[in-house]
Order: sequence, then C-alpha cells, then structure tokens
Amino acid sequence: MIWCSGWELASAVSNAGGLGLIGSGSMYPEVLAGHIRKCKAATDKPFGVNLPLLYPEVDKQIKVILDEGVKIVFTSAGNPQTWTRVLKDNGITVVHVIANAKFAKKSEDAGVDAIVAEGFEAGGHNGREETTTICLVPIICESVRIPVIAAGGIGSGRAMFAALALGAEGVQIGSRFVTSLESSAHVNFKNRVLDAREGDTLLTLKQLTPVRLLRNTFFQEVQEAEKRCASTDELTQMLGRGRAKKGMFEGNLEDGELEIGQVSAMLKDIKPASHIVKEIIAEFEEVRRQSNDWKLA
Repeated sequence: MIWCSGWELASAVSNAGGLGLIGSGSMYPEVLAGHIRKCKAATDKPFGVNLPLLYPEVDKQIKVILDEGVKIVFTSAGNPQTWTRVLKDNGITVVHVIANAKFAKKSEDAGVDAIVAEGFEAGGHNGREETTTICLVPIICESVRIPVIAAGGIGSGRAMFAALALGAEGVQIGSRFVTSLESSAHVNFKNRVLDAREGDTLLTLKQLTPVRLLRNTFFQEVQEAEKRCASTDELTQMLGRGRAKKGMFEGNLEDGELEIGQVSAMLKDIKPASHIVKEIIAEFEEVRRQSNDWKLA
C-alpha cells in the first residue's frame, strides 16, 4: 500500500471499525511523523503503521514510531528478529507479514503477537513460493500457536468468511482500499485498477524481490530484461528510478510501477472507505447467516 495508504485512509478505516494502517514504505521519517500526528487528530480509534524492514532508514522510522507513541506496528519484508524486541519493550503490538511456514515460525520465535499469512494473489511484494491464500492460511495456522491474519485476494465479505473458515482470526485487505476516495493513489491509477481484468496482473522480478504488477510499458521492460537474464544490479536500477511513485502516486500509467493484487479484476467503483468496510461486514454477516442453513447431502 505504498503511495496509497496515508493518514486519511488509515483514519477513515479506523473510524469505520477496521484497523487502519499507514503505509510507511513510501515515507521519509519526517513525513511519517506528520502522517501519524494527522491520523491521531482524525481518529480516536486504534490505528497502526506498516513498516517494511528492507528500507535503509528503518531505524529512523522506528524512532519516529516510538517518539509518536504508535501502539500497533505491522512489519514486513525483513527479519522479525531485528526489531520486534525493541518494539515490544516499548509496549507496541507487533504483527509480521510472511508467505511461508518457515518464516511464520521464525516470527513466532521472535515474539510477534500475530502473523499475516499473505498468499501470492496479493499486490506488491510477495512470496517466492507462489502459495495461494487458500493453501497458505491453513498451513500457517497449523504451524504456529499465535493468531493468524489472512491476506491476499481478499476484497469482499465472502472472501473474509472463507479466510476465517480456513482458520484465520482476521483478514488484512489492501487492494480494495486503493480505489477508496481517501486513498492517496493518483486517480489515473485508481481508474486503471478499475479497468483491470482477470490476468492483467502478474508476479514478476522473482530473482530480485517478487512483486505483482499490472501490465504496462514498464512491466514489458522488466519482462524483456528477465528474458535476456539481466543481472540483479540492472533490475535494481530499473526499479530504483522512482517507478512506484511515478505510477501509483503521480499517475504515469506506462512508465510507472503499478502494484495491485489479483482482486483488482473484481473492483468496480471508487467510494469512501467507510462504505467499503460496511459492505464487507454486511456481506460477511449475510454469508454467515446463509451458512447456518447449509446442509450436507
């Protein structure tokens, strides 16, 4: 959710009854501090910060999180052993995002409070194993004793019900909120997401760091580079030209990186985050009522 989930979206989700998360991966430390303060002013409900551990200034972002009194942090893309104890010692609830059982166990050993099991349907950075959510969630639930939150391909109440049926205790939803009114994504990107059809996203850059992207000119450049066995240095340079900001925040749909999940093929409109939360919960409750009437032959 880099370039998409700032204080406006996070506070709107929290005010609607969810747990809003500020996506700090696209923020300098001082920018993150500003978003946290604005989020505090916009909601009296709990909210958190998503912190990708692979970013070079993560230590400065950690300091901001501690200084600003953030209570919940979702870490991802890195070793949970590095910062979990520091966060926990400061009274912060820590949740780590993983894509396989090996790292789920490492996260539990590191002392995290919960795990997000993210299947490869998800947008953005992803697992190399390409395990789908419907397979990954029960595997992780059997691997650890702490709560498991399902993610990847979840954008509706029906999907939420399915995830809980697999053993998850909650769900994390990203792509559906990219097309919310409060999302900081450029309107060009939002509309491109709404135009997406089945098969328009693909997991690429697997030799570097797997990421799910919408097909465009930049995507084709990456595909061609991989076909000629480009080095990791060359691929890193291709990504390092502000591609994500250019695509998702500035709205350059051809030269930018367009990160979104497979669920984009199901999205049809732009609406307030509060409406999205209410629709998901209402559909979940309806499916739960229907399930009471289901009978096996």
